[in-house]
Amino acid sequence: MHEGHRSRLKNRFLKDGLDGFELHNVVELLLFFGIPYKDTNEIAHRLCDRFGTLSNIIDAPFEQLCEISGVGENAATLIKLIAPLSRLYLEDKYSDSEPLDCVDRIGEYILAKYRFYDYEFFSMLSMDSSLNVISFDIVNKGVVNATEVSVRNAVTTALRTGAVNVAIAHNHPGGSALPSTEDIITTKKLIESLKLVGVTVVDHIIVADNDFVSLRSSMQYEKLFKR
Repeated sequence: MHEGHRSRLKNRFLKDGLDGFELHNVVELLLFFGIPYKDTNEIAHRLCDRFGTLSNIIDAPFEQLCEISGVGENAATLIKLIAPLSRLYLEDKYSDSEPLDCVDRIGEYILAKYRFYDYEFFSMLSMDSSLNVISFDIVNKGVVNATEVSVRNAVTTALRTGAVNVAIAHNHPGGSALPSTEDIITTKKLIESLKLVGVTVVDHIIVADNDFVSLRSSMQYEKLFKR
């Protein structure tokens, strides 16, 4: 009976995608591949009851997933693989070799790098003189107003990558993409410090969920980036 149920659920997904699936059906389908020889329906219900939403299940710590009866390390590892795998997929899908020569290109590139992270971090996108991407680096984890650490690490990263232009970025998980006073202070210090080593800051992107704000495109702050 369980084999027949698995086949029906898999075929339904392959035919129609996840449209019309209830949460426990989605989780049950996923668990098929981490728990191959057990009925996963009850386990899926336990996960849904404990965490409430799909995103909460995916974001739950590994140890908490393993606490759910029947889950086990293999299924918990599979669940924890979803977010980073999705991020790599999006990075690959939306990356190309064209220069990031406008705000939208820079913003979308950085937005893809920040998807599915639930903690704050500060990063730097290093580019050459033609705004081709050299590398994307996490410069500092934690609040962006750890200014001295961010500035020191940013300068070190720019020198290591040989960047001529950089876009700095950080995120506000679960919050607004609007800049804080600390964000502006950090931006000014980074622009000044990087300028001393011959590197131009072309923008500061602030990410919140699926949205981003470009400080350079904000009339209130665009003067910070004047060369």
